[in-house]
Amino acid sequence: MPPKEFEVLVADAFALVPEKFRAKVKNVALLVEEEPNDETRKENNLGPEDTLLGLYRGTPRSERGEGYGVGPTMPDTITVYRLPVLEKAAHESGVGELVAWGEMMTEPMKRRVRNIVRDTIWHEIAHYFGMDEYEIAAREEEGTNEYKKTP
Repeated sequence: MPPKEFEVLVADAFALVPEKFRAKVKNVALLVEEEPNDETRKENNLGPEDTLLGLYRGTPRSERGEGYGVGPTMPDTITVYRLPVLEKAAHESGVGELVAWGEMMTEPMKRRVRNIVRDTIWHEIAHYFGMDEYEIAAREEEGTNEYKKTP
């Protein structure tokens, strides 16, 4: 999947976030990168075989005080990593790495990529709202992810 097409999927996934949450996401830049760089891998304690689909960087909304945003404030970021998402979709679809790196994708594979991007955006927005990995995992297990209920 070409980078521009992937960027559209990321923007579309953010647009699917329920309005009651999306309206509260302030001062956040949505980024797409090919894959985590060495510094990001080190910061997140990733081993050689580990991967990262997305990453939230910033001050979670739950930790912002009254003075947050007074004066110039750099935006938080949510980064979605294209190559790991494509690789995960290819492996979950049973088509292997050849399709993940190529330009031609079947419609079922594109749907899988869209679902992974959607889930990744939701996961990183949960971090923005102050949830840690354990809280997010618990919500996902409970099935209380409203985002997944959207079409």
